[in-house]
Amino acid sequence: MSLQSTPCPKCNGEMVQGFTFEIDGFRRTVSTWVEGAPESSFLQGAKVPAEKCIPVGTFRCSVCGFLEAYARSEFAA
Repeated sequence: MSLQSTPCPKCNGEMVQGFTFEIDGFRRTVSTWVEGAPESSFLQGAKVPAEKCIPVGTFRCSVCGFLEAYARSEFAA
């Protein structure tokens, strides 16, 4: 079963694929899940190894607005 055909677990409505993003000044990036515990970095705030990053896709119920997020590599832009 694909994620797009999964009904809403709250009301059984239609789930619509989308994404959430982060705003950093003028830059907008897709939210990302990172494997492991966070490690601080003096210049960047947190160390984020690229090989441990997976983009987060979010599905929204068109009826009740419930959001469900998945970290899957096929959500990469």
